[in-house]
Amino acid sequence: MVAALREAKVVGVLRAPTARAAVEAALAAARGGLRAVELTFTTPGVLEALRELRERLPAVLLGAGTVLGAREAEAAAGAGAAFLVSPHLGEDVLELCRARGVPYVPGVLTPTEVVRARALGAEVVKLFPAGSSGGIPYLKDLLGPFPDLQVMATGGIKPAEVPAYLRAGALAVGLGSNLFPRAALEAGDWAAVETATRQALAEAGV
Repeated sequence: MVAALREAKVVGVLRAPTARAAVEAALAAARGGLRAVELTFTTPGVLEALRELRERLPAVLLGAGTVLGAREAEAAAGAGAAFLVSPHLGEDVLELCRARGVPYVPGVLTPTEVVRARALGAEVVKLFPAGSSGGIPYLKDLLGPFPDLQVMATGGIKPAEVPAYLRAGALAVGLGSNLFPRAALEAGDWAAVETATRQALAEAGV
């Protein structure tokens, strides 16, 4: 999981209005060069989208996000998600993922949450919300006492900031609306999604 995220550098966080929009947007983003996608449980029909994309995008690292409990985690793993992500430290989710052998990236912010997540066996943590909680300076401060912490930074990050986050020690960075503009998702403009993804990844240096 660590190697896959380090190679991808950017994880596209996709919140779509429908399952069909999620599928088409993910396909468009993959055409634009995206190598890792996180489909959130705020997307209606997310499991259907996961199952279809698992077949159609075998070369893309495909995960499920906004996983709030063990029931969602079980469903996402069954639908073929290669990793699960939460905005919080879900101990029930972590336990289920460990039993199923599915990588889990819990959301953390404070040093106490970092220590708890690591004690429970989390290999990678999601620093969330990274942008509004202090950004790159906060990430650097956090890595001071935890120099070997594997972090995916997510929340309020612009594509042009990605290289600085990576230099500061982030394993990968999550990007959302810069890859998947809301207007394009609602209009079904998949060419616009592909273009936005290509431009964002170029800004991110990926």
